[in-house]
Formats: sequence, C-alpha cells, structure tokens
Amino acid sequence: MDYVISGLPLHVLVVHGTVVVVPVAAVCTVLSIVWPAARRRLGIVTPLIALVALIMVPITQQSGEWLMQRVDTTPAITTHSNLGGTLLPWVTGVFIVAIAQWLWFRYGTTQADGMRRKLGTAGIRITAAIAVVLVLVLCGGTVIRVVEIGEAGSRAVWEGSFNSGTRD
Repeated sequence: MDYVISGLPLHVLVVHGTVVVVPVAAVCTVLSIVWPAARRRLGIVTPLIALVALIMVPITQQSGEWLMQRVDTTPAITTHSNLGGTLLPWVTGVFIVAIAQWLWFRYGTTQADGMRRKLGTAGIRITAAIAVVLVLVLCGGTVIRVVEIGEAGSRAVWEGSFNSGTRD
C-alpha cells in the first residue's frame, strides 16, 4: 500500500489527528467517570471518540513504519518509532474503560443496587474511588505517552534544522 496523499506521507497528516483524538478520548473518559453532568451530556460520544482513537493509532503506526523505510534512520527516528509502538495498549485501555463506564452508567443500575446492598455505602465509595484513581492513571499515562511520542517525533524532524536567530 502506498501511504502518500497529494505528495505528502500519510504519517505526516494522520499524526495530527491522532495527537488530538487520543487526548480528547482520555479527557472525555475522565470527565465521564468523575462528573455526572458531563457523563450525561457526552453519553455515547466518549466511547465513540475512544473508538476513533483506537482506529487511528494503528493507521498512524503503519504509516510511520512505511515512512521510516524511506528516510535515513537516525537515533531520534528510532526513539520516536519505539515510543510510538507503545501507544496502542494505552489507547486500548482507554477504549475499554470508556465503553465499560458508558455501559455501566447506561445499563448497570440494577447491578449497582445489588452492589450497594452487598458492600454498603462505604464499600461503594471505596470501590468508586479506586476506579477513579485507576482511570486517572490510565488516561493521564495515555496523554503523557502521546506527548512523549510527539516530542520525540518533532525532535527527529526539526532538531538541528531550525535556526532561531534572525535572518541575514
């Protein structure tokens, strides 16, 4: 498959979408789990955004691998590529949490009533707090990973090729 659109490598184009959609999916997932008003307004949108992110990551990775075979490999490009290969598990986790929390709050009311009877109010609060912390760690880690990958990619492209001084 040829990963070129209008003469530009596809990776250069889709990476921008991935850099936007993945953090938006993470933020919507956090908002949906901690803020009931946001959860009601976002509804199915949160898992749909997470699904788009889940689809975009492999496309971005494959187009990056295609591009890497056509440019001179440097340590910076290798670092970027290695970091990029670690994003899919994070985004998969965000998608799973996004769909699970949507299903839970949409259809889990009877199960929640049963859990309240078994665990009591304190048990529910502790369980909810643990869930929130885990979601914060997952979504925060995902956003940090995107920033690390993007920073490594921008260094691979721009480091040493941009003069910040004035023109002659």
